Amino acid sequence: MKPGPYRQVSITGPVEPDGGDVSAPKEFAAGVPAIKVALEHALKEMGLARTSSTLIQLNQKEGIDCPGCAWPDPEKRSKLGEFCENGVKAIAEEATTERVGREFLEQFSVEEMSQWSDYKIGKSGRLTHPMILKPGSSHYSTISWEEAFTVITDHLKKLDHPDEAIFYTSGRSSNEAAFLYGLFIRAFGTNNMPDCSNMCHESSGVALTETLGIGKGSVTLEDMYHAEVIMILGQNPGTNHPRMLSALEKCKENGGKIIAVNPLKEAGLLRFKNPQNMAGLLGKGTGLADLYLQVRINQDVALLKLIIKKLAILDEEQRAVFDWEFIRKNTHGLEEMLVDLNRYAQEDLLELCGVAEAEVDQAVEWLANGKRVIVCWAMGLTQHKNGVDNIQECVNLLLLKGSIGKPGAGTCPVRGHSNVQGDRTVGITHHVSTKLNAAYKRVFGFDPPTKEGLDVVHSIKAMYENKAKVFIALGGNFVSAASDTEYTAQALQNCDLTVQVSTKLNRSHLVTGKTALILPTLGRTEMDQKGDKKRYVTVENSMGRVHRSRGSLAPSSSMLKSEPEIIAGIGAAFFGTKTAIDWKELGADYGLIREKIAAVFDGFSGYSSRSAQGGFDLPNNAREGDFSGLPNGKASFSICKLPNHQLTSAKYLLMTIRSHDQFNTTIYALNDRYRGVFGERRVLFMNHGDAKREGLEKMDRVDLVSRYDGQVRKAENFLVVPYDIPRGNLAAYFPETNILVPNAHFADKSNTPISKSIEVDIIKK
Repeated sequence: MKPGPYRQVSITGPVEPDGGDVSAPKEFAAGVPAIKVALEHALKEMGLARTSSTLIQLNQKEGIDCPGCAWPDPEKRSKLGEFCENGVKAIAEEATTERVGREFLEQFSVEEMSQWSDYKIGKSGRLTHPMILKPGSSHYSTISWEEAFTVITDHLKKLDHPDEAIFYTSGRSSNEAAFLYGLFIRAFGTNNMPDCSNMCHESSGVALTETLGIGKGSVTLEDMYHAEVIMILGQNPGTNHPRMLSALEKCKENGGKIIAVNPLKEAGLLRFKNPQNMAGLLGKGTGLADLYLQVRINQDVALLKLIIKKLAILDEEQRAVFDWEFIRKNTHGLEEMLVDLNRYAQEDLLELCGVAEAEVDQAVEWLANGKRVIVCWAMGLTQHKNGVDNIQECVNLLLLKGSIGKPGAGTCPVRGHSNVQGDRTVGITHHVSTKLNAAYKRVFGFDPPTKEGLDVVHSIKAMYENKAKVFIALGGNFVSAASDTEYTAQALQNCDLTVQVSTKLNRSHLVTGKTALILPTLGRTEMDQKGDKKRYVTVENSMGRVHRSRGSLAPSSSMLKSEPEIIAGIGAAFFGTKTAIDWKELGADYGLIREKIAAVFDGFSGYSSRSAQGGFDLPNNAREGDFSGLPNGKASFSICKLPNHQLTSAKYLLMTIRSHDQFNTTIYALNDRYRGVFGERRVLFMNHGDAKREGLEKMDRVDLVSRYDGQVRKAENFLVVPYDIPRGNLAAYFPETNILVPNAHFADKSNTPISKSIEVDIIKK
């Protein structure tokens, strides 16, 4: 329990385990069990007719874009269903028939709901009315849209400076909503635009921009099919991006090799039973990882340096391993990188990474012979103090192989949320760009602010220190998603006003400022209609393709507004007639928003027409092998440091992970089928030998403690699950373990929290 300004709430919900059951981990992903589980979720939440009408349109051209991950759709879509198990869960969560309306929020107080688990809160249903929690009130009450916009306007106008407001964006938002949101924020006068990228893939954007000139991946979906070698580091596609398994299957069918690098052995990297063919339904499916390197947590740089050193030796012997023509023509900084590499002894790197040398040598052999190499990664590389170095060492390997700007090769950061990349493309960034500011001035006639804005960790700090007083979130569940849960909760409670634009109830509606608003919005599955015109929105997938999404279900309530309408309503209320921007017209006409996007950003000409029938690809210099925009006119090699994990103040290194029944902070159910966990989330995956040394047995109860900067943080009551994980390493689910992550410790350059390498101790209960 943590005291807020006027009310007491639980910031995490129950910390007592439910018990649950543990069995052996699975050795394959998908197959018949995936079909069964997906249908169970869909039928329970939506019923038969609603399930059928929704799923048949999911990820189809001109259909509903999945609100889950950002994995791209193939050009030829399956008629059996172009979706995965967790995509169905995401749709079922949104299209549920359960409702959170006036009666619900009158019945349950904020304090009472805060005692519920995140799972129970999320299962309450769709929000139906704008609601307000007034200072001193224990319950939300209904409010009209006009009154809600007035409350926001009054609070914003009372601020001493625009920088006292924080505007957060979730990756669920469409391009149209994100652009309009960024337009309002800049017109209001601040660049305080933290977004979910700050918490996950910011390290990728920084690393790739510095080395290749674009903060996005360079590969297409078709490149995945034709790669000779795909390395997958710090990623669990079977749970987080299940449709990626189909692309890996095609790579294997074409003779490609897959090297998995991860501390945990994940079922989705071992074997894939494709539900769309007989081998997947009745047979053994397809083995995926030809080689599984169980690296110690955050020792990927050590492993990659070892691989590069061994490749360099082979190149000296054979002169055929590195692509010297590509290197001489397109890169700079190689000599400095190799000089630095010589500082490291192979035996030291081998000990650090914890991988058997024979396995490293096998990876080196395949990489030496391959000409088309793709490196994929996710938050297992980005959420560390050295997250940027992790990605830049991957780029070093690809540049040596000449595997940038050619078919079947390149970088592949696999984004989590469905439009997190698109939001950034259309202007959601706390950074200042003179080119972008000039475009806003040209198109809209005002001068955007030139002061750098606040990212997530610094926004939290500003609210905690009472330097920011209004927090507005376009989607997301900020208090659960951010690091340092107690600190973040207090930061939000310090605000005069917190506003959540949401589809469903979550914990951020319960951990609030003095005044709190819930603004209910349409989901992807719902029909967005203005008069007799059915509107659509657009999103950008993980590989830079922009395409449409159009819902078909009747809205959950007649009181819902679309995100663009909500933003436009705030803009019209705040600016009134004192602006050249017609906010109401923009909120009504998404085609007009797209015209403005095309006027501000390169690559969007003919936006509305080109977004149909599969969409269009945005410009990508790295994909084209054009590095002329970089300072030296060439791609850059990097000198990357080894991580400093001496564990002087703790015994173990903990990484936070998702369960299979989870997407970000949304908990679909209490199981993690692939890892053999059922009915429980407060579990700690621990090396068998470490557990024995600590005198711990399966399902023993422990607390986790982190100590940073003289402060002790504790996550209570976790059940030990002995597991195949390197010694000295631990894994547990977020958001339950976010409480251990210090807000002041984050990646160099990107400021991404260190959620994948937290130094902790274990206390036996």
